[in-house]
Amino acid sequence: MASPRAGAPRKSAKNYRMNPLSYKKKLEYDKQYNAREDRKAYRRDHGRARYAAKKMGMAVTGRDMSRNSNGSYSVEDSSTNRARNGHGRNRRYK
Repeated sequence: MASPRAGAPRKSAKNYRMNPLSYKKKLEYDKQYNAREDRKAYRRDHGRARYAAKKMGMAVTGRDMSRNSNGSYSVEDSSTNRARNGHGRNRRYK
């Protein structure tokens, strides 16, 4: 399911709205990246874990299945999960 269009987009979303050629290039890259076998396996494993969590009655809307250090999954807020390890403005590992 696609994310809803943000009313107040952040820096990268603003850039892609102003530069359609850059956005097209990004979509082409994303298509190739997401077609790789390792990414398919990643989505498949996390999808199974999400399905099992939902079946057990956990609230998974707006949340991600996060892999723990011992290999198990846990339900975690999507913004917290995706902000880890130096992505975006987080300068911890840069």
